[in-house]
Amino acid sequence: MATRHISRWDLDKTYLRTEFATVRDLVRTALERADEKRTNPGAATLLREMARAGVSIHILSGSPEQMRRRLEDKLRLDGIVWDSFTLKPNLQNMLRLRFRALKDQLGYKLPALLRARTSAGATDACETLFGDDAEADAFVYSLYADVMAGRAGEELVHAIGERGRVYEDVLEDLRRCVRLVKGKAVVERILIHLEQQTPPSDFQIYGPLVVPFYNYLQAAFVVHEDGRLPSQGVLRVATELVTQHRFDGDALARSYHDLGKRGHLRGTKVSELAAALETWEEDGPIPGKEELRAMVERIPAYAEQAAKRYVPPTEAPMPDYLALVNKHNPRKKKH
Repeated sequence: MATRHISRWDLDKTYLRTEFATVRDLVRTALERADEKRTNPGAATLLREMARAGVSIHILSGSPEQMRRRLEDKLRLDGIVWDSFTLKPNLQNMLRLRFRALKDQLGYKLPALLRARTSAGATDACETLFGDDAEADAFVYSLYADVMAGRAGEELVHAIGERGRVYEDVLEDLRRCVRLVKGKAVVERILIHLEQQTPPSDFQIYGPLVVPFYNYLQAAFVVHEDGRLPSQGVLRVATELVTQHRFDGDALARSYHDLGKRGHLRGTKVSELAAALETWEEDGPIPGKEELRAMVERIPAYAEQAAKRYVPPTEAPMPDYLALVNKHNPRKKKH
């Protein structure tokens, strides 16, 4: 049996449209019923389509463990099936007077990611990681990728953790996990949802492995080229944007063009999208068919330009994590 590709997802501001700006926002978010929680446009469709394609789905969220039931209910309402679901033990942190840990993502997500890969029974599967620009996802995911690839070693990780004010026992857990790493590049792509409209250029420091995206059709284009999503899955995401969020064919195609200009697309598999649309049309009426057709007609010209600008994810030096660690959390910096 082939090893299943792994997709790891954050929830708040990545999958869900969550507000954190005020205490009132936090209280409202905590009290929302599952049917009141809003999903970012296209996110649920993309997640369902990746799962349907055989990708293993793992949720790693900074939401507190006390919200598990409502979050799981929300995912079930959206038709999402997952393989693991990890939430932050904030009550435990409070009881232990670990107040820094309530907002810290480095000391929470990096150990969780490494434990998942170094635990008994872990596979050598490659991964696609989804996060957002509201917290530390690009920093933590990129560091995780370099640790797994053997580029960031035990001493560097310890120094980063110290500078990031990670608790000592967590640092020891990190060092133990790093010692177990096999030194294989397993992170295929890091996709960062620009929920706060952060300029994509801000993420260039992490190299081409990190792909900032504005909408989930853009994410679908990337994972489609990576072979993790079939062509009809891309079309289903596009259909949702057309029928529920008023995208037209030009807006769909411009989503591709924007990624291509930034060097994130190879310009391949375009003909497969057109063929998939033809096959889908044979099965019956398609919502938003004319807009989908306009999209697949416009994309080939953009694909030629994308191919000239494409930068492979492997062609980049390792970021200076020690220099970045003090400003890796945009929300903390804003406050």
